[in-house]
Amino acid sequence: MIRKATSNDKNFLHELYMHTSINPYLLYEPMDAVSFSPILDELLQKNQLHIYFTANNTAVGMFKLVPHTHRSAHIVYLGGVAIHPLFTGRGLGQQMMKAIIEYAISNGYLRIELSVAVNNEKAISVYKKVGFAKEGIMKKYTYLKKEDIFIDEILMAFVK
Repeated sequence: MIRKATSNDKNFLHELYMHTSINPYLLYEPMDAVSFSPILDELLQKNQLHIYFTANNTAVGMFKLVPHTHRSAHIVYLGGVAIHPLFTGRGLGQQMMKAIIEYAISNGYLRIELSVAVNNEKAISVYKKVGFAKEGIMKKYTYLKKEDIFIDEILMAFVK
């Protein structure tokens, strides 16, 4: 089940964004909840953050859908994809990705794009299993300040 995130989800979202096993693959440097709050407020205001729930209504994951506009209005960018580490290894990532695809298509999108760090083999495997295809490599796409390194990212897409 998918629903749009609300301000009531801020603790859950912060926990996912800043978790040590997830954070290196997401957009924001590690920071405390107070520092991250304005960022979350902006994301929530844009109405792009979503929460993924299991059948028993437990929040287990998150993602962001950023629609393109004008001639590319049939495309949505998928980012900030994460399953809470307490729930990994249960096939929930693949279930969430299938639900995201269904949700995006039901909202009129024909193409879903994402980028993923070349070293995030687990995510790449999940994306391929649900029908995403590699379209290219973006060199030095992400800079990890804490580690002082650049990471290449793979551009992938699902096309209906």
